[in-house]
Amino acid sequence: MAEYRAYIIGEDGHFIRALDLFCPDDDTAKECAKQLIDGHDVELWQLSRKIETFRRKPK
Repeated sequence: MAEYRAYIIGEDGHFIRALDLFCPDDDTAKECAKQLIDGHDVELWQLSRKIETFRRKPK
């Protein structure tokens, strides 16, 4: 399993929380990170490699 980190991004663009994810591959990690969108954007990283940013739906 690879270690990923999902960062929850606040309204001001700063990270407000980080969650460790252990997933077998990038695709699985992306699906897990998408589940974390709850009014905030989420950035998915593996070490220093940014994988993707998932945007919240506008209000």
